[in-house]
Amino acid sequence: MGLKRDESGRLHIETPLMAESLMDKTLLQQTEADSVFRPLPALQVIKLGGQSVIDRGREMVLPLIDEIVEGRKEHQLLVMTGGGTRSRHAYAIAIDLGMPTGVLAKLGAGISEQNALMISLLLAPHGGVQIAHHDLVKLAAYMALGAIPVMEAMPPYGLWEKPPDLGRIPPHRTDVGTVLTAEVMGAARVILVKDEQGLFDSDPKKNPNAEFIPEIAVSDLIERDLDDLAVERSMLDVLAHAKSVEEVLIVNGRERGNLLRALNGETVGSRIYRQTRTS
Repeated sequence: MGLKRDESGRLHIETPLMAESLMDKTLLQQTEADSVFRPLPALQVIKLGGQSVIDRGREMVLPLIDEIVEGRKEHQLLVMTGGGTRSRHAYAIAIDLGMPTGVLAKLGAGISEQNALMISLLLAPHGGVQIAHHDLVKLAAYMALGAIPVMEAMPPYGLWEKPPDLGRIPPHRTDVGTVLTAEVMGAARVILVKDEQGLFDSDPKKNPNAEFIPEIAVSDLIERDLDDLAVERSMLDVLAHAKSVEEVLIVNGRERGNLLRALNGETVGSRIYRQTRTS
């Protein structure tokens, strides 16, 4: 890019996007890149599930706090929190009252933030600090200080949430928010801590014969179009188009040591991976 003077003598910024339609497919293709700038490539992003982890209270949460503290000694960590049962209760009331999807998204964000407050306080003796979305640009400073930042995982669509293809539940919830956050910070791995072994072809809580899926490409998982999933479907689309995030691990937080093993590079639970782009 550079400066260009027009016939009137005015200076303009010369750019390939100037005076072009941003809907032009050829132009959009030219903006593709094999890589993007990654502010914190060593960062590992952990999401503690709301219903599957935090709602279970001290019996499940406190051991995970210990693992996060131990893991922070060797790794850069960002902890994110889901909403859980309280968000589902709020969704049910809002749906009964006829509220649009954007209102449900706003309610879910508030409950995810409540959980972030509690987790950050539990981590406070070890450098835990609650941060907001606009604090992400300070993340490198928090890492340098040895802090353990904790943030709500609900993405800030709020009232502007996209209406879903089916029903009124916000399609972009805390799994999506976690992967989007990891992507913008340049992290390669996301760890979703839940209360199940990992990914199954149906809900193992309802079907004892559900087949465990230890590893699968995200494109294959999208193509299978399973009736039920342990992760948000919108998250799969985000992962499929990611530039930095390479994999999402689903880890059973009820088994002691699983989170720490995942932080240390082991594949525990299920791995959903993005294929390396060839063009």
